[in-house]
Amino acid sequence: MFFIDTSRNGQPVYDPIVNQSLDNYLVNDLKLPGHGLIMYVNQPAVIIGVNQNAYAEVNLPYLKDHNIKLVRRTSGGGAVYHDFGNIIFENIVINDDQHFGDFKYFAQPIIDALHDMGAKDAQMRGRNDMVIGDQKFSGMTMFKVGQSYAAGGTLMFDLDMDVATKVLTPEKDKLASKGVKSVHSRVTNVKPYLLPEYQNLDIEGFKQQLLLRLFNVKSMADIKTYHLNDHDWSIIDERLKGKYDTDEWNYGKNPGFDYYVSKHYDIGTVSFNFSLKANRIAEIKVYGDFITGGNVNVIENVLRGVDFNKAALTDALNQVDIKGNLGNIAPETLADLLLEKTKIS
Repeated sequence: MFFIDTSRNGQPVYDPIVNQSLDNYLVNDLKLPGHGLIMYVNQPAVIIGVNQNAYAEVNLPYLKDHNIKLVRRTSGGGAVYHDFGNIIFENIVINDDQHFGDFKYFAQPIIDALHDMGAKDAQMRGRNDMVIGDQKFSGMTMFKVGQSYAAGGTLMFDLDMDVATKVLTPEKDKLASKGVKSVHSRVTNVKPYLLPEYQNLDIEGFKQQLLLRLFNVKSMADIKTYHLNDHDWSIIDERLKGKYDTDEWNYGKNPGFDYYVSKHYDIGTVSFNFSLKANRIAEIKVYGDFITGGNVNVIENVLRGVDFNKAALTDALNQVDIKGNLGNIAPETLADLLLEKTKIS
């Protein structure tokens, strides 16, 4: 494993729109052979998954009033709040997909490092979370291109939990499935669990201590490192223009269809926003925090024009690869969810 330094002209980059585009460049363009690692910090921002509905997941008036950026990642997963008390780490693996989907493989080195710093109760739990007790301090996600992929997540060190609680508005069904009543009650910072000598670190100091342990070295100079250069940054800047820096990408369009249904399953939350005409699906959009290497558009396409009854919906869904494009969930289950339709007032 080697480190990919994402600083620019020797200075850390805190812009979340820039940082969120780095994995896409590293996987699709630079393609450094082997297993690289990036680690960075964002200014206050809400990061949402590629398939999420910002209008349902985020308190947009609060976000705008407090100058918090909204950024859509290129991978799945749920909405998270970032600030200067949070670290983002991503493993960039090129031409070797044997560990794709194995969140524990990438979480364990982080957990071992935290154990060494005093957080002995840190552990992996569920599909993609790291927890202490019943509280989550890290969520992970992945995206894949061919045999290459990015796998990483967040790491809450000293995050402002009050702001996170106010700006995130997750589905009540998702919280209920985890046996909690609010965002605040299900997350924690790792800082209070560390040994005293690490509790006074700022976020850059904490990041350095993590890196020293992840690479098992005594000095940052001993870590094999690739530094992003001017050529890299010119391509990254160009990639941002017209897509990742636009409201169309980050906010998405609120389709405003007539019905909305949502439920949390083992694969994550699945939501449908749709309209009916003559008791057939006229328009439909799939949302959620599920993680998939496929394309949910194939599910939307196969459902348009289908009669709105369980037999027809199930038959249509059986025509596509649901597991590959959404997750391991039965067509009948999705049909039942659609039939729970709730009129949007």
